[in-house]
Amino acid sequence: LSCKICYDRLFKCDGTLLATGSYDGYARIWMTDGRLASTLGQHKGPIFALKWNKKGNYILSAGVDKTTIIWDASSGHCTQQFAFHSAPALDVDWQTNTSFASCSTDQCIHVCQLGQDKPIKSFQGHTNEVNAIKWDPQGNLLASCSDDMTLKIWSGYMCYDLQAHSKEIYTIKWSPTGPGTNNPSMNLILASASFDSTVRLWDVERGACIHTLTRHSEPVYSVAFSPDGKFLASGSFDKCVHIWSTQSGQLVHSYKGTGGIFEVCWNSRGDKVGASASDGSVFVLDLRK
Repeated sequence: LSCKICYDRLFKCDGTLLATGSYDGYARIWMTDGRLASTLGQHKGPIFALKWNKKGNYILSAGVDKTTIIWDASSGHCTQQFAFHSAPALDVDWQTNTSFASCSTDQCIHVCQLGQDKPIKSFQGHTNEVNAIKWDPQGNLLASCSDDMTLKIWSGYMCYDLQAHSKEIYTIKWSPTGPGTNNPSMNLILASASFDSTVRLWDVERGACIHTLTRHSEPVYSVAFSPDGKFLASGSFDKCVHIWSTQSGQLVHSYKGTGGIFEVCWNSRGDKVGASASDGSVFVLDLRK
């Protein structure tokens, strides 16, 4: 079982609330001053993923109890619980403010809509547990990655079956670029991070790997694009955070911490990278220096 801790979209879009999911089976909503606003207790067992929708009125969670839940953020009540998976749900991602995708160790991906009592789409094709799913910036393409070492892209069907990694793929991220984004002149890129110690960058239009980033020596747990899409940060259990040029694939900056890196993220200006490590340390890299 791939136990994932979700760091994506923990803060509400306006920054006024923070949501957390825990191994104790509870999700919690917090005020910015640290006060507890709501406790969400419908799951039976650890929560593996938690995300706000863009509007900020719903929270989506996935748990070991095989279910996904949409919560009303204002009341803290369960709005709808979806029990379509036959094994623990590992990840969720909003497509719109009321529809989302979920993935599981049951190898299936379901697309669900608030108010519907069955999935509006289901995707099958992976041959091992599906670790992560991500919609592209326009919500048209869904990427998934799996312990079967493949990366797949879905629309109404499987568009691409990308096979290049030699071990499990832990996570994926879309670039904030392409048509309809703030960076339309740059192609849409998908990054995949694997236990084979590499990161791959994919040109989605061609379904081709354009760069293989090979400077890590241990499994890579996290990748994140800078807000302009020109750089990619990667964090590995080798204790290193690397910053890469997405255009050339060259290593631009590197930093070694004191523990294995589990998560990396950029600030909104794109000049700082935060990272969390296995020894409990959290640090910020100022790329201007």
